[in-house]
Amino acid sequence: MNRARALRVGIDVGGTFTDLTALESWSGRIVVAKVASTPARPHEAALQALRALLTRYETAPAIEFVGHATTIATNALLGQLGLELPRVALVTTEGFRDVIEIGRQNRSEVYNLLVERPAPLVARADRLVVRERIDYEGNVLVPLQQASIDAVCAELRQRDLAAVAICLLHAYANDVHERRLAQAVASAIPNVRIARSSHVDPQYREYERFSTTVVNAVLAPIVERYLEDLVRELRASGLRAPLYVMRSDGGMAADSHVRARPAAIVESGPASGVIAAAALSGQQSIRKLLSFDMGGTTAKTGAIVDGVAQITGEFEAAGRTHSGRAVKGSGYPVRFPFVDLAEVSAGGGTIAWIDDAGSLRVGPISAGADPGPACYGNSDRPTVTDANVVLGRLNPDHLLGGDFPIDSGRARRSIEPISRALKLGVEAAAAGIVALIDDAMAKALRIVTVERGLDPREFALVAFGGGGPLHACALAEELHVARILIPANPGLFSAQGLLHARLHESAVHSILRAAGAVDARKVDAVFHTHEDAARASLLEQGADPATIQFMRRYDARYRGQSFELAIPYDRVTSLVEQHFHAAHRARYGYDAPGEEVEIVNARLTATADVGDRSSFDGACPERSRRAQDDKGLRRKHCHAATSRPLWLDGAFVSVPIFERSALADGANIDGPAIVEAYDSTTYVAPRWKLTAKDDLLLLERAT
Repeated sequence: MNRARALRVGIDVGGTFTDLTALESWSGRIVVAKVASTPARPHEAALQALRALLTRYETAPAIEFVGHATTIATNALLGQLGLELPRVALVTTEGFRDVIEIGRQNRSEVYNLLVERPAPLVARADRLVVRERIDYEGNVLVPLQQASIDAVCAELRQRDLAAVAICLLHAYANDVHERRLAQAVASAIPNVRIARSSHVDPQYREYERFSTTVVNAVLAPIVERYLEDLVRELRASGLRAPLYVMRSDGGMAADSHVRARPAAIVESGPASGVIAAAALSGQQSIRKLLSFDMGGTTAKTGAIVDGVAQITGEFEAAGRTHSGRAVKGSGYPVRFPFVDLAEVSAGGGTIAWIDDAGSLRVGPISAGADPGPACYGNSDRPTVTDANVVLGRLNPDHLLGGDFPIDSGRARRSIEPISRALKLGVEAAAAGIVALIDDAMAKALRIVTVERGLDPREFALVAFGGGGPLHACALAEELHVARILIPANPGLFSAQGLLHARLHESAVHSILRAAGAVDARKVDAVFHTHEDAARASLLEQGADPATIQFMRRYDARYRGQSFELAIPYDRVTSLVEQHFHAAHRARYGYDAPGEEVEIVNARLTATADVGDRSSFDGACPERSRRAQDDKGLRRKHCHAATSRPLWLDGAFVSVPIFERSALADGANIDGPAIVEAYDSTTYVAPRWKLTAKDDLLLLERAT
């Protein structure tokens, strides 16, 4: 049957590289492109990748969909040059102007008396107040006076502001004052962007609600400008397909909707890899799958259960991590659903060093893309990549199919100072570097499993990113994982998640009632209202009406607890309580059946497919042909030899080297062995065996 020639395209803009994957409707084939990122103007790399894709076709196919993942929001909060934060004002209830600076009592460094909190995103002089008061049940105690509104608007007009955040006390319970104030500000300063806390984050806990709203206001001008530039350039190049952006929760949203709520894309980049892993879980009928993404700077892990990525409700934007855990108090709280990830400073470019005590350390500093590892030829500082070259795991002559030369002698010389300090051979020192980085990444995998009440032994591991397949066996051994999956083009796998993601729309409603006191009819009415609004929003963004689905959840806790767990919604109080007891037991190892369960929020997530996918029916990415290498990814240099020395158990042994593109379906390889591809290298450790299956490499522990 003749099929319309159409493409669905995903573009993932990272700090070092910009990756593109596209699905062909007529063949089911995945084609890929990889270009260097352009940090000062990130949208330019996205356009370069798109042009690189289209040059592969004599007659350019129609592009029906463009999905995009970006780190623009995170980079702005981290202070990247060229992304200076705009001037923003905060308008709040009298007496609460310093809430965003006082924050919580938690400190990022408990024993450091001089620890500094993150600088407030709004200067104190730009925090204005109005006289009003609403209580936690939504009762108006002090009406909002027009004179107070006029005074604030007059003050705001005197400032050169890009946005205004409006955060009034208990606005989650009653937003009448915020809406009135927003209307007045919009009339007084027509071009200013306005963020209302009752719209951005209608939940109790004032500090978190204020912080989320301020982050949204600060990011709005930056994200809006970036998306405007990208869309304008896409249109100028003749592309008319709608642009969708990956949200932090693994769902997509039309670019116009993202501009209104940019805080929703702070974790856009990392989310796409987990969504690709979740899609693979469904395709392979694997109930439990661990996502492991190792790049040049960091390694990220997540858990997928029954084909669904695990989601959490809050994170700290631009905060620090320690051993994979977010350091509380080091960033700006953002209350928005996001994919539950653990991230460590463990990548190919992570630098090894000797501390003052004479001990070997690896990270957290990375060589990045410039100067990169020593073997790239521009540095003498040893990295994880250099250690893998010295051990023989990575090609000692070149990477990227011969396009990228490797200086193995320089890699060895970079590790010599460490070997002398440790009084070890260079190979033993390199093995120590790899062992330390493997240990750090294993800790991250435990965070998303053991610390979440999940048993890693029940999971398979999907390894991707440039370094993931190289370290997968060691991590699986450490966590007693029996199966590893290496997808096609693992170095570009994250971008493939953009082809699988669905549209997401979310809503939350504050309840704050004991489970037994919740009126099920009122809650149903609230959910129906949010479902109607979510359906309208999804349809406006181009959703396929037949695919719209809703998921109702509660945020619940034992009365007196500070934080909640998400549980399934039910009209029956006893079942709600059972759900919570079970969730608490799974997370913390115990429950308290005699304690009162409190419902904090009702939470709705609506999902749908993006647009009409009829022309792609039967076009399955997992069926991608190896012919994808024909267009720009075919290796230019093949190995003259079929083996090379590999450092193993204190000595070099000769191991076979295989070309991934040459492996036939059903091919079996016993470890130790190495499989090389354009964008990654897979190390098959001793006591492991590899099977080529379709476009996957399946590694299993030998029995």
